[in-house]
Amino acid sequence: MHSPALAAALADIDTVFNGFASPRETGCALCHLPEETAYLRTPYTRVPPDVLRRFAFEGSDHFDDHAASMRRLLPQTAHAIADGTLDGIGWSFPGLARVAWRDWPAGQSAAIEAFVLAWWQDTLTTAAPPYPPADVFETCAMILGAHAPLLDRWQPGPAADAHLVSCVARWEHGLVFDESPFSWWAPGDEPAVVAALRVWLAEHAPARLRAAGEPDLALRTELLALPYDDRWAHPYWYSPSTTD
Repeated sequence: MHSPALAAALADIDTVFNGFASPRETGCALCHLPEETAYLRTPYTRVPPDVLRRFAFEGSDHFDDHAASMRRLLPQTAHAIADGTLDGIGWSFPGLARVAWRDWPAGQSAAIEAFVLAWWQDTLTTAAPPYPPADVFETCAMILGAHAPLLDRWQPGPAADAHLVSCVARWEHGLVFDESPFSWWAPGDEPAVVAALRVWLAEHAPARLRAAGEPDLALRTELLALPYDDRWAHPYWYSPSTTD
């Protein structure tokens, strides 16, 4: 059962992108069969799940009109994402992050942004979401081209705090070395993203981690606020853990 906000965002996607197609699409003959590419030229037809997955994560150079193809696939793709049936979340770069959708007509760009934010909010409030929260965070951030809107919505709550524990446990090792914890972020953007994520986690996460029974993880997260050399000079690394 989707949250009301996610259900409304999906309904808006269905309305705004209803009937789109890429009429002159020839696709990549090396990667897709002619009958598969024909789906992109044909509106109002469901795409088989395995074909949808490959199109949804395909590089833009595999299309004559990548933006038109993404519009064509958006309703079915959004529903598959929300249902947890789009295989590839977390280990492939989403095609929607490769198109300049913010330059599309206002109704289209607003529908995409609302869907991404509603998907993230739904993940935060669901105890066992279909995809790991860290994978959802990274996918949403890549599509939005920003992670601040996601962090702003990460308010305390039972499910949200449990997801914070799982995400920090996955991210902390890379962040403490000033390395990106992400798999698919554009390399040129990573330093600023990593720095901002360190700042947010050091400020907002420790108290919530302690309340969730993770004092050691909370302490290491606090160290992210320190300059690199000071971080590694901290007594924490040279004394037994308080959880041992």
